[in-house]
Amino acid sequence: MALKVKAKEKLIKVGKYADTFRFVLSPELYIALTQNKVIAEAALRSGVSKGVMQACWDAAGEVIKAWATEGHSVALPGLGTMRFGLRAKSVATVDEVKSNLITSRKIIFTPATDLKDELANTAVQITCYDRNGNLLKRVTSADEGKVEDPEGDDTGETDGKTDNEGSGGSQSSSGSNTPSGGSTTGDGDDQGGGGSNPGTGGFDSGE
Repeated sequence: MALKVKAKEKLIKVGKYADTFRFVLSPELYIALTQNKVIAEAALRSGVSKGVMQACWDAAGEVIKAWATEGHSVALPGLGTMRFGLRAKSVATVDEVKSNLITSRKIIFTPATDLKDELANTAVQITCYDRNGNLLKRVTSADEGKVEDPEGDDTGETDGKTDNEGSGGSQSSSGSNTPSGGSTTGDGDDQGGGGSNPGTGGFDSGE
């Protein structure tokens, strides 16, 4: 098995490489598997009927949803844990603490060690295309297989906002600064966006 990505020569429009062509990595088109297909495959591998697997799937989903909304960090079998969190503004005084400080809610997934090891050991196959879409070459990555840790120790604030991540009723002070839906060029220039830089987990951090 291997992850497939493409490196396509694109015109960079912003940043220090503006108006130049550079090879930008992005995922190949993946097919979204339907719930029915996943349930059917799980039933086949476990030896139980599809109806039983569907019932178990639905029950597990309801339990995870119920416990996560109570502030718990809930185990996802074989995958890791999931919990809900908040992104909120910080204020200077307790009198300013109001519900409108919350700017968004989010889902935090922490992968299990086995899942991270599986990803780290999976090869990445890169197909290179020029600006006209012509195939240039195919290579297999030789990176060290480092997997970013969503529970990393880099903390801070973004635009005066902090992340308050519920985990078993407590607030987490750690997170990751991870672009999503984008790619990174060979020199570390981030082309993607939508990353999060979690803060200190409180309202008293100052803006």
